[in-house]
Amino acid sequence: MAKILVIRLSAIGDVAMTVPVIYSAARSNPQDTFTVLTQAFLMPIFMNRPANVNVIGINTKASEKTLRGLLKFASALVKYDFDIVLDLHDVIRSMIVRTLFRIKGKPVYVLDKARKERARLTDQKNKDLRPLRPVIERYADVFRSAGLNYVESFTSLYESKPADLSRMESIAGVKNGKWIGIAPFAKHQGKIYPIESMEQVVAGLVEREDITVFLFGAKGYEEAVLEDWAYQYPRVKNVVGRYALNDELALISQLDLLVCMDSANMHFASLVGTRVLSIWGATHPYTGFYGYRQQKEDTVQLDLSCRPCSIFGDKSCFRGDWACMASMKPETILSKIYSILGIEYPYKVEK
Repeated sequence: MAKILVIRLSAIGDVAMTVPVIYSAARSNPQDTFTVLTQAFLMPIFMNRPANVNVIGINTKASEKTLRGLLKFASALVKYDFDIVLDLHDVIRSMIVRTLFRIKGKPVYVLDKARKERARLTDQKNKDLRPLRPVIERYADVFRSAGLNYVESFTSLYESKPADLSRMESIAGVKNGKWIGIAPFAKHQGKIYPIESMEQVVAGLVEREDITVFLFGAKGYEEAVLEDWAYQYPRVKNVVGRYALNDELALISQLDLLVCMDSANMHFASLVGTRVLSIWGATHPYTGFYGYRQQKEDTVQLDLSCRPCSIFGDKSCFRGDWACMASMKPETILSKIYSILGIEYPYKVEK
């Protein structure tokens, strides 16, 4: 029986992508215990987990932000005497933690981030436009390299226990017709569809009285924008700040479709088995970050020679016009949504 430490500290979407792999590995190795080290605020993602999976929270924005704080935390963690360490992050913080275990003689296995392949995929002069190995498969490779059994078995966070919908009914109400989620924001501009255009998508959806739209985002600016949309349009509900993360996941599980960017929301929906229509700009599904078990055709993206220009969408547009997003018509997205829902789109879409 081995005690295994699995490290993935951030970002939100990347942590979410570890869930199918960790749960599958835990079920494939019931004699072993798996402890996940991640940001404390992301611990609720690991709900309904197998009995041999534990979660430890770290706060790199506060107590563990400094090197001294991180070393103090890592020194205490080493005392748990894990037998194997799996680093699914490979950044300076995870390197520090795993190094202390190596000093203790513990075997460490590290994620291959395929940095050279990523550089070729985003190169503007000699672009090699070929799909990279999915990140989820790269996570699984780390477990395999440690000699652990691995059979992919994850389907949903709610496969063993139904979602608790009681706390969402006061805001969401009882489901009637189609429920569509819209998550229009992302961390970086290269992954955000123009807000004015996305508002047109929302307006087009609620032309049908059998469609209710739920808006997802973060507090502050995003919340203000979404609150304005909810005020302007019928059957549009802003859920920012209304729910804890576990309740938000429960709501997402009830959606007929989530429309989002290349963002954490795509991965949240994937964890609860909800279909996603994802919109891609500076990034690309070929980078390996596509949603778990999402359908390949459920994307909206433009065929531009400069795409992808970035793995994470954090680079400035070398053209200066963000054409990958700005040239995308709202009607194209609406038509795709209607097609997925099995509804005929009433307007002509210009190509």
